Amino acid sequence: MRIDIITCLPEMIEQALSCSIIGRARKNGYLDLHIHQLRDYSTNKWRRIDDYPFGGEPGMVMQIEPIDRCISALKSERDYDEVIYTSPDGEKFDQSHANEMSMLNNIIILCGHYKGIDYRIREHLITREFSIGDYVLTGGELPAAIMTDAITRLIPGVIGDAGSALSDTFQDNLLAPPIYTRPAEYNGWKVPEILLSGHEAKIDQWKLEQAVERTKRLRPDLLK
Repeated sequence: MRIDIITCLPEMIEQALSCSIIGRARKNGYLDLHIHQLRDYSTNKWRRIDDYPFGGEPGMVMQIEPIDRCISALKSERDYDEVIYTSPDGEKFDQSHANEMSMLNNIIILCGHYKGIDYRIREHLITREFSIGDYVLTGGELPAAIMTDAITRLIPGVIGDAGSALSDTFQDNLLAPPIYTRPAEYNGWKVPEILLSGHEAKIDQWKLEQAVERTKRLRPDLLK
C-alpha cells in the first residue's frame, strides 16, 4: 500500500511513523510512505503557502495553487483511490474507516494548517474528509499520522498474528475484554479463574460478555 502525505511540517510525521510496527511495515515493504513538503510546490521565492482570506476573516489560509500542483504531480504518476483532507469538521474517523482504507492501494492525505485551506480544494480535489475528534489542533499532521498508523496495522502481514488486529477494541463495535498475564496472582490480585481453566469455548463466551459489559459501561454509544 502507498500513502502520500502532503504537509508543511514533514518532520512531525516522519518521526511518528518511523518506529515500532509502522517502522517495520515500511522497512519490510508493506507500507510505501512518501511525505511531501508542500513548500516545494510554492511558486514564490519565500516558499509561502498561505495568504489572507477574501472577506476579511482573521488568520491565514492555505493557498490553492501549491496544493493543486502537488496533487496534480502525484496523480500524473499513478491513480489514487482517495484524496483525504484532515479537518476538524470532517467525518469522525473510526475503526470501520481504518478497515475500509486498509483495503485500498494508493491514498493521498493532505494535512490542514493555519485556518484551513482554500475551499475550492475541498470542492474539486478532495474525495474524503476526516476528523479524529471534536477539537482543533495546530495542524493536520498528527491526525494524518494517527490515521496512517490505524490503517497500516490492518494491512495483511504487518502484524504477525492477524487475529490480534481483528480482536482490537472497536472491531464489531465493542471494546476489548480485560487481558491478563503472568503471574496468576500478584499482591493478592488474581487473574479470573475462567482464564486459567483451559476451556476455550467458556473463555470465549466470558470474553464476549466482558467486552459487552465494558462497552455498556464506558462507551454505550457504540451499541446504538
